[in-house]
Amino acid sequence: MSTEKSYDGFDEAERAAMKERAKELKKKKGKVDPEADLLEKIAEMPDEDRVLAERIHALISAEVPELTPRTWYGQPAYAKDGKVLCFFQAAAKFGTDYATFGFNEAPLLDNGTMWPTAFGLRKLSAENEKQLVALVKQAAGL
Repeated sequence: MSTEKSYDGFDEAERAAMKERAKELKKKKGKVDPEADLLEKIAEMPDEDRVLAERIHALISAEVPELTPRTWYGQPAYAKDGKVLCFFQAAAKFGTDYATFGFNEAPLLDNGTMWPTAFGLRKLSAENEKQLVALVKQAAGL
């Protein structure tokens, strides 16, 4: 009899993300303030991730107020018409070397037959901030 563990499909971090998503769906039914939930999740992040997430939240809130802040799989996200348009994923979430800012099926970002849907982040320069805001506005159709 082998003592090796079989692969069950999801690692611990992935299962935790799915549990976070289930909590979000339950909270949605209870009409919890989604921005307060987002800010709570940001506050729980390690310093490097928290600084990036706070800055992204400030940028999107100020520059693209048409989007609704919320959480998605336990991470900050921004929705339009109830559908998540873009999201931040902390490096600590899955133990990666960098955080990620990505877009969810944003057809307004399509550029031919191949285009990026997520960006790795370690820091945000002023130029990065302008680019991020421009992409979010484009994805939102603004």
